[in-house]
Amino acid sequence: MAEHLGIDTSNYTTSLSVYNDETGEVLQVKKLLPVKEGFLGLRQSDAVFHHTVQLPMMFDELFKDRKFTLSSVGVSVSPRDEEGSYMPCFLAGHSVAKAVSCVNGVPLNTFSHQAGHIAAALYSSGSLDLVDKEFIAFHLSGGTTEALLVKPDKERIFDISLIAKTLDLKAGQAIDRVGVMLNLQFPCGKELDRLSLESEKTYKIKPTMKGADCCLSGIENKCGKMIENGEKPADVAKYCITYIERTLEEMTKALLEKYGNLPLVYAGGVMSNSIISKSFTEKFGGRFAKPEFSSDNAAGISILSSIVEKRK
Repeated sequence: MAEHLGIDTSNYTTSLSVYNDETGEVLQVKKLLPVKEGFLGLRQSDAVFHHTVQLPMMFDELFKDRKFTLSSVGVSVSPRDEEGSYMPCFLAGHSVAKAVSCVNGVPLNTFSHQAGHIAAALYSSGSLDLVDKEFIAFHLSGGTTEALLVKPDKERIFDISLIAKTLDLKAGQAIDRVGVMLNLQFPCGKELDRLSLESEKTYKIKPTMKGADCCLSGIENKCGKMIENGEKPADVAKYCITYIERTLEEMTKALLEKYGNLPLVYAGGVMSNSIISKSFTEKFGGRFAKPEFSSDNAAGISILSSIVEKRK
């Protein structure tokens, strides 16, 4: 039995996962970092502190009443696969991963948080066969709104190139800012999704595009005015989600025209939205992770570690 531990300490979630590459089963535990009501995030120093506190709790939860025979440890050490990509919050997970690897006498494999998101989406959508193929991946979260050309790579698993992005506000930032204005709990994705489903409004929106790149800052301003004018919270939520949906649609069309009819994979917390995932599955055959694999998680990291070990 080959079991692989994955550790991810992102800006807002502490998570652990064990992937069994014989059964294909993933076990994972995760816990959001505490953010004060009305705030839009954490300082990196606070994030590192909370990860340090929460990691032992996550190990207690995952390993309680279970015995694993680890073959490797995988950990996210940077936001992206590019030179200079760095955030202090990943130090917490990396330190623990080194210790677990040393104590168990198993290899340590390092990856980017973004690569983990892509792998989790492939696993959850039943698309791990794409690991050896070229595809387009969208990564939308609180810190990222990017389209990526992903090619197979023998050593790194993925060769990831940025091919489109937001030029200002990130999709997750827009959702959280609008959500906080509506007095929702941060991070606001799930609650804004639920609220938007109560709206009966239909909005025709023309996104602001520059080629395949997009601009999303107009969402916050428009939704702020809607709230000032006394419009229903559900309608404000629906406008926000629709704006992101239409923008993502234009990005997708532009990239398919440029790169051809490649498979489309949608990863990141924003992609767990029910309206967006339903629409893009129908229109483009998009492959979406289930909600538990869309938000920050360590599942993709444990899967990537397994693939690396199999290729040795």
